[in-house]
Amino acid sequence: MTVTVRLDEDTEAKLRRLLEQKGGSLSAFVRAAIAEKLEREAMTPTPYELGQHLFGRDLSGPPDLAKNHGKYFKEKMRAKHRR
Repeated sequence: MTVTVRLDEDTEAKLRRLLEQKGGSLSAFVRAAIAEKLEREAMTPTPYELGQHLFGRDLSGPPDLAKNHGKYFKEKMRAKHRR
């Protein structure tokens, strides 16, 4: 695949200086940079993974409250009227 990239003058000058100092070709440098970026992106956690340790931490009640709200409501009412 052939790719054309437009660089501003400052970035181009820095890149040329780096390649002169370190040696190597522009193509090899760009391939390595793209490979590094792709690897980093693959390792980036999803928003869910970032907050997973926080979910459900408020201890606001039973974990099935939304599903069984009627059951819990009846229990509360029975306990209230037993007093």
